[in-house]
Amino acid sequence: MIDKEEYEYVANVEDFEDDSRVLIDIKGREIGLFQTEDGYFAVGNYCVHQGGPMCEGKVSGAVTAGEDFELKYTKKGEVVSCPWHGWEFDIVTGEHLAHTDHRVPTYDVKVEDEKVYVRA
Repeated sequence: MIDKEEYEYVANVEDFEDDSRVLIDIKGREIGLFQTEDGYFAVGNYCVHQGGPMCEGKVSGAVTAGEDFELKYTKKGEVVSCPWHGWEFDIVTGEHLAHTDHRVPTYDVKVEDEKVYVRA
């Protein structure tokens, strides 16, 4: 059961039917709430590069090289690119793809009875 003192109701599961994200505001913080194949994830809507509206950018995946140096498309639907300068962040962890010392805040998300809650 969700502790409603810690988590705030922000959306219904059906709100994600036309898009993989919903922009929300909790306590004055703009947050992007994303639905991926692995569930729901929330990240701050503020690019650490120059403050762009990161969660309004393109959602995609990443190209990585395996141990055999074969390129693979991974993290499908789990990478968001800031629309201002293209900085890419992992929606699940908040880490910048190229420079893991840069990150955006992430927030806990829970789903109960088709309702989505975020702790911010």
